[in-house]
Amino acid sequence: MDYQPSAAALLVDYYEQYLIDQDMGAFLRQTSDRYFVGTLERLAAAGERAARRAAVLALGRLADYRSNAILGKALTDADRGVRTLAENAIGKVWLRLGTAAQQRRLTAIAEQIDEQDFERAAVLAGKLVQEAPWIAHAWFQRGVAYFNLAQYDASQRDCHQALEINAYHFRAAAIMGQAHQLSGNLVSALECYRRALRINPQLEDIRARLIQLQRTLKEKP
Repeated sequence: MDYQPSAAALLVDYYEQYLIDQDMGAFLRQTSDRYFVGTLERLAAAGERAARRAAVLALGRLADYRSNAILGKALTDADRGVRTLAENAIGKVWLRLGTAAQQRRLTAIAEQIDEQDFERAAVLAGKLVQEAPWIAHAWFQRGVAYFNLAQYDASQRDCHQALEINAYHFRAAAIMGQAHQLSGNLVSALECYRRALRINPQLEDIRARLIQLQRTLKEKP
């Protein structure tokens, strides 16, 4: 159950079958039976295009936060398919840090944000930040809550802390940029948008904000 010369080809076979039947369960069973996470990481970093796509897809379902750096690097892969899969996968592993109870709390906070109960989300995220300050996504979640409560300075601080812990957290860079922009600090906003795009070049909404902001700064006397 590990890498052999034919292993990449076998993984690609599993992936191509998944593309046909869309049976994620079968793909994951086959992959987990034959591959260690470390092997998938190596294929994600250095395999052929189809193997990289398959490995990144599998890592998003089978790996935990320890695969964050591999998936973060895949965000800038030469292949757009790999980049798209990596963006989805890395968001999943961000939720797989800490104890099982802490991971459930990350999910619960995300639900509060989705329901737009930002005050409740800020409280829950704040408690998790105090308990487990190494969980970058908890800082980000509180930053999102503060952003939506128009507490932009607090949002900037929390998103900055998320990036200090997890340098691949492009969502934190994007929110920090928006918070700076709404606070009137356009130069800092520009820097944050550029940082977000360096991490994840596929953020088209952030690219549009960046272009518009550059035009605004050029037009300023």
